[in-house]
Amino acid sequence: MRLATALLALALVAASPLPLPAVPVDINTASVEQLVSLPGIGPVLASRIIETRAKLEGGRFATVEDLTKVPGIKAKRLESLRPFVTVGK
Repeated sequence: MRLATALLALALVAASPLPLPAVPVDINTASVEQLVSLPGIGPVLASRIIETRAKLEGGRFATVEDLTKVPGIKAKRLESLRPFVTVGK
């Protein structure tokens, strides 16, 4: 019984969503760790964001919409990210 309770508690903790960022994440300066804090972004997609950013003119995203240049980010995912990201100034 203790094992089942422990496994249930572990499953609940693992299923808990990560806290969302308190302030928008600047996609032009964010690290992998910061990008992973965004909804729907894991380590692989975070790495793709950084790789794509490095290939862009000036090494920057000009707009949040430029995230669609990242393989794996389409319009639907962009809309879920929009409240949590910025391109800074």
